[in-house]
Amino acid sequence: MEPRSSEVSRAQGVVAGVVDPEMPMLTLDDLGVVRSVDVDGDAVTVTITPTYSGCPAIEEMRHDLRAALTAAGYARVEVRTVFSPAWSTDWISDDGRRKLAEAGIAPPGRAAAKTAGPIPLTLTPPSSAVRCPHCGAPATEELSRFGPTACTALRRCPSCREPFEHMKEI
Repeated sequence: MEPRSSEVSRAQGVVAGVVDPEMPMLTLDDLGVVRSVDVDGDAVTVTITPTYSGCPAIEEMRHDLRAALTAAGYARVEVRTVFSPAWSTDWISDDGRRKLAEAGIAPPGRAAAKTAGPIPLTLTPPSSAVRCPHCGAPATEELSRFGPTACTALRRCPSCREPFEHMKEI
C-alpha cells in the first residue's frame, strides 16, 4: 500500500482537476472553495466552502467531485460543506486570477477587511477602478451590478469600448 501522504497527494491531484460549473476556466481549487482532502484507505472526504450559502452550483460541484474521485478508483467519497469561515474572493489563487483575466473577466480586487459584529450598509456605488481585461485601461464603467452569475457585474471599458464581466469582491 502507498504511504498515506502520497495517497493524499493523489486524491488532491484528482480534486485539483475538477472545474467550476459556472466558470469552467477555473478549477474548484483555483476558486478557493476546496478546504481539505482527507484519505482513509479507499475513502476520501473533501471539504468545500461554496462562494455563498445559496450557490446554485453547489450540487453540481459535489457531483463532479464524487465522479472524479470515483473514476480515480476511490470506493467511498464524501463531500462535506462548511460555511465558516465564509468564502472570500481573496481565496482565489493567483493562477485563478490570471485565468479569469485571460478569459476576459476582470478578477476581483482584494476584499475589504472584515470586522466583528453587524455588517455595515453602504449606499455608495462600487469602485470604478476596475482594470479592463482586454486593453488594460485603469478605469471602467459599471453597466449592471449583476451579470450571468450573482458574483459578477457587467462593465464596459470607455477606452476600447468592450463589455466584460467583473468578479465582485466578497
